[in-house]
Amino acid sequence: MSATVKRFVVLPLLLLLLSPQMAWAEIDGNHVVAEKDLTPSRLHRQTAVIVTRVVDRYHFRKVELDDALSEGIFKRYLESLDPNKSFFSQQDLERFKPYRKKLDNALKTADLDPAFSIYRSYRKRVESWTDYARVLLRGDLDFSIDEDYRFDRSKAPWAKNDTELADIWRKRVKNDILSLRMLGKSEQQIQEDLDKRYENLKRRILQFSADDVFQAFINAYTLTLEPHTSYMSPEVSENFDISMRLSLEGIGAVLRNKNEYTEIVRTIPGGPAEESAQLFKGDRILGVGQGQGSEVESVVGWRLQDVVEKIRGPKGTTVRLEVLPKKAPAGSPPKLIELVRNNIKLEDQAAKKSIIQGLPGMGGSKIGVIEIPAFYRDFQGQSSGDKDFRSTTRDVRRLLNELKMAEVEGVVIDLRNNGGGSLTEATELTGLFIPTGPVVQVLDSNGHLDIEKDQDPEVVYRGPLAVLVNSDSASASEIFAGAIQDYGRGIIIGEPTFGKGTVQTLINLGRFIRNGDEDLGRLRLTMAQFYRISGSSTQFQGVVPDISFPHAGDEKDQGERALENALPWGSIEPVHNVELIKDQGLEQVLPAHRQRIDKDPGFRFLDEEHRIVKELRERDHVSLLESKRRAEWRKTEVARRASENRFRRSVGLPLLPENPDEEHDEDDEEGRKAIAQIEVREAATLLADFIRQQQRPSPKTRAAALFDL
Repeated sequence: MSATVKRFVVLPLLLLLLSPQMAWAEIDGNHVVAEKDLTPSRLHRQTAVIVTRVVDRYHFRKVELDDALSEGIFKRYLESLDPNKSFFSQQDLERFKPYRKKLDNALKTADLDPAFSIYRSYRKRVESWTDYARVLLRGDLDFSIDEDYRFDRSKAPWAKNDTELADIWRKRVKNDILSLRMLGKSEQQIQEDLDKRYENLKRRILQFSADDVFQAFINAYTLTLEPHTSYMSPEVSENFDISMRLSLEGIGAVLRNKNEYTEIVRTIPGGPAEESAQLFKGDRILGVGQGQGSEVESVVGWRLQDVVEKIRGPKGTTVRLEVLPKKAPAGSPPKLIELVRNNIKLEDQAAKKSIIQGLPGMGGSKIGVIEIPAFYRDFQGQSSGDKDFRSTTRDVRRLLNELKMAEVEGVVIDLRNNGGGSLTEATELTGLFIPTGPVVQVLDSNGHLDIEKDQDPEVVYRGPLAVLVNSDSASASEIFAGAIQDYGRGIIIGEPTFGKGTVQTLINLGRFIRNGDEDLGRLRLTMAQFYRISGSSTQFQGVVPDISFPHAGDEKDQGERALENALPWGSIEPVHNVELIKDQGLEQVLPAHRQRIDKDPGFRFLDEEHRIVKELRERDHVSLLESKRRAEWRKTEVARRASENRFRRSVGLPLLPENPDEEHDEDDEEGRKAIAQIEVREAATLLADFIRQQQRPSPKTRAAALFDL
């Protein structure tokens, strides 16, 4: 692999720690930007020209900046400002219509006036509608009407006019009041909290600077190309550097803005959030407080950087989060979580082993399991000359040798929720299971192809192998799983993986001007793509398992496939003759596998959970009748608890209270581990069954060819 590409392949994981396209510069809480100051500067114009030229020359996707792309930029810019379609009406869009097909020329000529003109209109609309919400709050709202509020308007048409917008805001205020009532707050406290929320929303928009506006517009352009290319203004870039140095201190969660909420993208292995088992992907943070028993301040409508700053704090201190779980029905009361801020140590993310035996269907087999939360490598220790620096491959090598000493008959590598990491580790880890050979291909935007190879002829483990993946297994995880599958070296089990097969680099834009002292910010640019040794890309489709679990869900709603403008799947010439494992008797274990999961209370519970979450995700409205809303919440919660209790009963765990009004222990480590083991246990049983099938004399099976490399 070229030095240029290799240097940047780790960045996708790192950059996830703060989503630059959704971040804003940190601001003074009392400073308001005057409208006259919301105009493009000389540096903004200079940066716009450089960004368009760099993207045109180096971006992996070659798209002409023309009228068609201009329409996409126009749509994206409006939706980035008003994602829930709560401030602009169709009448506003008609006034902006002359810009629809002119933004391409505006970018080429650095004419940024259209973008700033639209933003100034947006600012006025936010002022107007938040003031209106505060008036409604003090008025006489009728809560006896049986009507619904559409809380997710991202896919709704724009309101036709101000009359329709006024009705949307009437329902929104009613919904906000009801949500706080369900928390048990007094009417006076509700009035005070919401008045402050609407005022804060307006105030924060009034604090957006010209740099913020420019960043939003440039990102409307880059994100119209594909979802991983984005621009960071100088101040956001500086804050990003700080966040990178401090990213593993705090609660250990990756955040993003979605509509007016701060949403959990993922939790970091070994961090307080993951260890608590109370914060999950898709959960929304509604409020933040400092210290045990402290008052929680609403952060709805806050900018991402401000929420991050409020959550971050000294090691050992407590932060309180008011959270609306992803799995909770719309209109449910949020829950309060207390976490102790801490650093995340490398050993907390390290690979771990366990042994599974004695399960029905396993016979007398003993199967080893190695869980790998991330593809880590202590680059600092390596560069300082530490011969014993930690890495995924080194740890897994040791664990494999320990499992061989324990005489396991097969090994399951658990990559669920592994978001990736070091490409070097993905390559070297593959080398523990195969002789020398190619692992992944990297094609850059200029058509140059590099092949990343395992150079070490040693095979540490030659025995039966399975790899367990899910929709959050991404990047380096997909490279490893894809190589194991293409070599026919093991069974891939679980869900289709995330599908992120692109490579990003971070470019300092100041390098393109003669006076290098001026800071123009940075561009995160997609410039290459991964391809498996079979020639198939991991992009978009991900790695499709040999055996898929039935609760895998709708693939279109998961991973890269759910991102707008994602690069499509593609293929190039293979570098290895692929030997698919399904050609070697895999179908013989499927009937018993299906019978087991049909009867397994654990899989029934997972199926029910996925069904409930899918229904909640597809629902975009909620009742504004309090009795009806409470009934809907109770119905969903009763069904969820009943489903989980059936599973708990089957494994001898304490049952949850049937009454949803009755609290239960959220920090139930034993229950959490049991649920996490449902899929692992079946993967181990599948592998044990497969080993027995391979050992039976048959012209259709060739265990030696499959496992004894």
